[in-house]
Amino acid sequence: MKSLYNLSIHLMIFGMKVFSLFDSKTKKGVRGRKESLKIVREKIQGRKVLWMHAASLGEYEQGLPVLEKLKEQFPEHKTLVTFFSPSGYENVKKRKQIADAVCYLPFDRKKDVKEFVSTFDTEIFFTVKYDYWYNLLEELKNRGTKNYVISALFYEHQVFFESYGKWFAKQLQKNIDWFFHQTIKSQALAKKLGLNNSTVSGDTRFDRVKQFLDRDNHLEFIEEFKANQKLIVLGSSWQAEEDIAQVLVKKLPETKIVIAPHDLHRVPHLKSLFPNAILYSGIVKTQNRKTENETNSQFNDFANSQILIIDSIGKLSKLYSYADLAVVGGGFHSAGLHNILEAAVYGVPVIFGNQYKKNPEADALIEAKGGKSFDDFVVASAFITEVIKKDSQTEGEEKSYLKEMSEKAFEFVNSQPNSTEIIVKKIMA
Repeated sequence: MKSLYNLSIHLMIFGMKVFSLFDSKTKKGVRGRKESLKIVREKIQGRKVLWMHAASLGEYEQGLPVLEKLKEQFPEHKTLVTFFSPSGYENVKKRKQIADAVCYLPFDRKKDVKEFVSTFDTEIFFTVKYDYWYNLLEELKNRGTKNYVISALFYEHQVFFESYGKWFAKQLQKNIDWFFHQTIKSQALAKKLGLNNSTVSGDTRFDRVKQFLDRDNHLEFIEEFKANQKLIVLGSSWQAEEDIAQVLVKKLPETKIVIAPHDLHRVPHLKSLFPNAILYSGIVKTQNRKTENETNSQFNDFANSQILIIDSIGKLSKLYSYADLAVVGGGFHSAGLHNILEAAVYGVPVIFGNQYKKNPEADALIEAKGGKSFDDFVVASAFITEVIKKDSQTEGEEKSYLKEMSEKAFEFVNSQPNSTEIIVKKIMA
């Protein structure tokens, strides 16, 4: 089976190189890996290292609280963050962060892995959720590294539970020191595979988003745009969420709508759907060049506009703090539900599609009555319209359904255990 695994890696690399001829995102990943060895040689060669691997941006956010706490315990160690996906690497490399080196994870060929790993001395390695590369794990284990999986998530249809999956489970059994599971169900499934070294520590994403409450969440011009009206934020939107926006614009003319697409390439399409919408970058760029009277005039136009399109990255988690309701993208198809906790932490009710997979927090938020999922955008639009209208009709001490959802969302996120503390305490034991 090991030979077949290595063959599959070579086939994957070949496929990615071919696909990169037609896809810019894949091209970034293929080209970026050529720089990985150079980056670690320049930044961390010969040093003791704390290494976090994340498949993409979501897993990075999930693992970051643990890396930050481990860095406090090992202040002299260097930190390395690796990614598989360009959506993670291209975003994070531009940020101010604690990592001394950020790069793509080399392809999992034995020779490449050995050369990369031998450049520095890894004391602790952890991967987030379920991104396993078996030659890497074996090489690290052979070098005496402690290997962990945080926010681990096992589910029935993973390769481990197929007839040919025993080899993969055995590699984890041999090379992972401890699993920190998100859920009791995940731990139970892992134990069926003989992966008994484990703790149910919960999801570290809760720790990450709870940190948002202690920072300054101010975003320029959003308060002026909201103008004391209800605000709906459609975050990481795809086509279905944009269809919802088209309905809401007509049904709720007094409600403000902000759309932050999952991909900025969608901005021209959004502008064609909503020709009167304001682009966030436009208002930011023009402010410094205006007189006071011109600025006041533009703010009046801004306040009278119904739709704002966010055409830059890195603002969504702060934007949710202004929302009265959030629609989070990815759940109406198989692409994958985006982060609903970034909105819920502020006590914002969250609406999303019900085709998500591998998102136990979505089911838990629904059970807590802080969110709802729907089969299609038509039903979702009707629900949003109803709760917004009813909220505006609520008087006196009466509590609206929207307000109840808000309180439940806040309570759900902020009552979760401190997963990071559980994980780091075990690692340091």
